[in-house]
Amino acid sequence: MFEIVARLIDPISLLLVGGGTIAVTALRSTAEGFKSAFRALKPLVKARPAADAIMAERAVRQIQRISDIKGIALADRVDTSSLFVRRAAVKLADCHRADEFAAWARADIEERGLRHDAAINVWKSAADAAPSMGMIGTVLGLIGMFAAMDDPATLGPAMAIALLTTLYGLILSSVVAVPVAGRLEQLSLAERRWQEAVFARLEALARAEETPPLAAWPKRSGARG
Repeated sequence: MFEIVARLIDPISLLLVGGGTIAVTALRSTAEGFKSAFRALKPLVKARPAADAIMAERAVRQIQRISDIKGIALADRVDTSSLFVRRAAVKLADCHRADEFAAWARADIEERGLRHDAAINVWKSAADAAPSMGMIGTVLGLIGMFAAMDDPATLGPAMAIALLTTLYGLILSSVVAVPVAGRLEQLSLAERRWQEAVFARLEALARAEETPPLAAWPKRSGARG
């Protein structure tokens, strides 16, 4: 078994496919997007969007209670470990109008989505590039085989490159890059959903505080008359 695995390891083929895939992906991506693709590997494993959504819901209810008693200006006193909700609460307390908070929330969601898309696209680019690098290695291996036809004993290394580069390209694409990109897309969508829900709830609180109480309407109408 170990002998079979050892035969499947060829440093030259690994360097050709791995290095070529990284180079092509880097050329097709921005520097920040390329870095974010690797930073995204940590939340890929640790992210728990369902638990984050529950934590955010509890924090929003706490903000609502604070708002009902003391007003939106003290929303930043919420006690939560959710950094996202805490940041939103601070912004809510600082904003003077609901429209100001809504504009900030939309911009924040859009910026966050662009960052996520940049990381996802890097992994999609890697998924596209890896099989191509494998085919290039296969062609190079075949060239080496044809060049060594006069000496069959030297065909082995060239044949290994021809076959293993194709295998490495398929593994890197189908087993690594495609699943990572798909998982990141799922996490991004789930995160966006609960974060948009948080922003919508907080915006509603801000607009409710801006709306004059019903008891004040007749007085204002009389004042106009």
